[in-house]
Amino acid sequence: MLVGSMAIKEKTLHIGGISVKELAKKFQTPLYVYDVKYIKNQINLYQTYFKSSKFETAVAYASKAFLSKDLITLLNDKGMYLDVVSGGELYMAKTYNFDMSNVLFHGNNKSKEELSFALEQQVGLIVVDNLDELKVLNTLSKSNQTPVKTLLRVNPGIEAHTHEYIVTAKHTSKFGVSIYDDLKLQQLIDIYAANELLSLEGFHSHIGSQIFDISSYIKSIKVMKKFLDKMSNKFNISSPILNIGGGFGIYYTNEDDILDIPKTTTTIIKEVENTLDIKKLMIEPGRSIVGNAGMTLYKAGYTKKTFGGKEYVFVDGGMSDNIRPALYNAKYSADIANNMTGKKAKEYTIAGKLCESGDELIKHIKLPQVKDDDLIVVYTTGAYTYSMASNYNLALKPAVVFVEDETAKLSIRRQTYKDLLQYEV
Repeated sequence: MLVGSMAIKEKTLHIGGISVKELAKKFQTPLYVYDVKYIKNQINLYQTYFKSSKFETAVAYASKAFLSKDLITLLNDKGMYLDVVSGGELYMAKTYNFDMSNVLFHGNNKSKEELSFALEQQVGLIVVDNLDELKVLNTLSKSNQTPVKTLLRVNPGIEAHTHEYIVTAKHTSKFGVSIYDDLKLQQLIDIYAANELLSLEGFHSHIGSQIFDISSYIKSIKVMKKFLDKMSNKFNISSPILNIGGGFGIYYTNEDDILDIPKTTTTIIKEVENTLDIKKLMIEPGRSIVGNAGMTLYKAGYTKKTFGGKEYVFVDGGMSDNIRPALYNAKYSADIANNMTGKKAKEYTIAGKLCESGDELIKHIKLPQVKDDDLIVVYTTGAYTYSMASNYNLALKPAVVFVEDETAKLSIRRQTYKDLLQYEV
């Protein structure tokens, strides 16, 4: 599916007004390409429609989807919040001058060093995951005499319809504290009550990823309403802030819907307005901001028809630059980028060059006859591809290019063989 500034000119795919042939020639392949205008449009949609006259709203970008200097700058310029989940993401945000007061620090096993760093940088909110973490924060705040604003991540026990690995709110999930575990909640509250430097600003819940059904969010809000009432009535805890996470789905193949961001966000806002008494509502989209904005360009190599009749086309990348098909059985769509109008008469499996049988990017896809050095574009690779990329088989991580208004900017350079040796001692 062509989105944003993607267009076909003379049978060739263009993005941001630039031919993919030109991009491949200048920056080589494999290559991650981002449509900057599309990213800006997604941000604008969230900021425009996630608004209320009854409480404050904030949109935090989930940086685990993808993060770079150029994206940090763009998010900061747009006044976005930033959700980070590691000391590394926090360090990058600080290095590139992101507003630390707009940072939320997540994670279920933040180290003492990471928490100390977050306090030094005066991040806006630390999202506490568990009792042990709060005990560490309690000690750090006292020893440093540092005020700490927190949200408590809770598990509402809602199972959104998505892949098992990206459901985050089952009762057995590793994330958060169950809203039904009153003993654990009391222990947490006791720590807050004994330390005036620790403030519980509200609660965070997140039910999963790649969610299209608005009713999942409505159900979550209704469950959180009962929980917040219990916290008020039983524990005398107010909740100025509620963060309902992200998980907004995006289009990968014809099996997926196309999420209506204005409808989804306004429905959430109305439900909260009619249900909850809070001062601030937050969401954390990541994939839905950058996912469809990105694509990966590969160069076709050898083809092979097996004795069993399966026909492969091999590309110059693979599971090292996109692990999701092997990890989640994630599905993608693709085209021959320099032959967009050709008849799709042959069935291929697009496979990578890594030494694994599972290194298959797309199974059983119809394409025109593949020729040597054809450019194959895999769509919707803007989220969880570069951020999950590895040097497996000592493959080099591809470059990242940001494209806008007929200008291509190198955002992250391609690795070199020398880079592979930089940590050797």
